[in-house]
Amino acid sequence: MAKPSPSHAGNPLLVRFGETVRSERLKQGLSQEALADLAGLDRSYVGGVERGEHNITLITAHRIADALGVKLPF
Repeated sequence: MAKPSPSHAGNPLLVRFGETVRSERLKQGLSQEALADLAGLDRSYVGGVERGEHNITLITAHRIADALGVKLPF
């Protein structure tokens, strides 16, 4: 399991991103495990993303967006 980023966990941008991921996941009726499977990620990592604990890469953000069927804003 990935540990929270010691210098970035709780950053407002990461928290907002995580809240958006969680909101969209719930709107679609997906569990964290289902989203993780679709994105090729570990379920506990997805939970950490939703809590704003991980300073994720752009590639990971894209994988999550693809799994949710949404576009990143660029």
